Amino acid sequence: MTGPALGREFYQCPTDDVARALLGKLLVRHAEGATVVMRITEVEAYLGTEDPACHTFGGRRTPRTETMWGPAGHAYVYLIYGLHHCLNIVTVGVGEPEAVLIRGAIPIVGIDTIRERRGFPASDRLLADGPGKLCQALAITRSDQGCDLTAIDSALFIVDDGFMVDDSVIEKSGRIGVAYAGSAADWPLRYRVHSDIRG
Repeated sequence: MTGPALGREFYQCPTDDVARALLGKLLVRHAEGATVVMRITEVEAYLGTEDPACHTFGGRRTPRTETMWGPAGHAYVYLIYGLHHCLNIVTVGVGEPEAVLIRGAIPIVGIDTIRERRGFPASDRLLADGPGKLCQALAITRSDQGCDLTAIDSALFIVDDGFMVDDSVIEKSGRIGVAYAGSAADWPLRYRVHSDIRG
């Protein structure tokens, strides 16, 4: 089921295109002696220096955001509210600090592990229906910052198993939790699958 990881060329494309293309792909995680596979159901695109909602808006370059300035296909992981980790995938290429936030996914393999990590027996769709929940389900922390998702021995990568998500089941809307960005919060860069795509 897992197969080879998507190559770097998949991520070296316009960020909005990568965001849409990630829907339905399999997110594979090897950690804590277990393998978990989840199908991606929700994403948001962040468009770099010209995007007021992006961490690199205006050319900001800090130790935290340095990964975003590097090659596409790497994980950019950060904390929100000092509590919850968020997983982003760097896109485009060196010097173009853009990324896709993985906001949600549904379990395909390792459901018992996911339930144990999440700590309660929620329905499958609710186990990772938010970026913090997703990172908890996958045991992703700041230690995964900079992880190369295209590396053959990566503990975190994305696979295309041929599953296709039709446009008819995708909701496109403004982004969540970025009201500070003003009108940019309403840019239609959030993609969410509104039906079961377990596949």
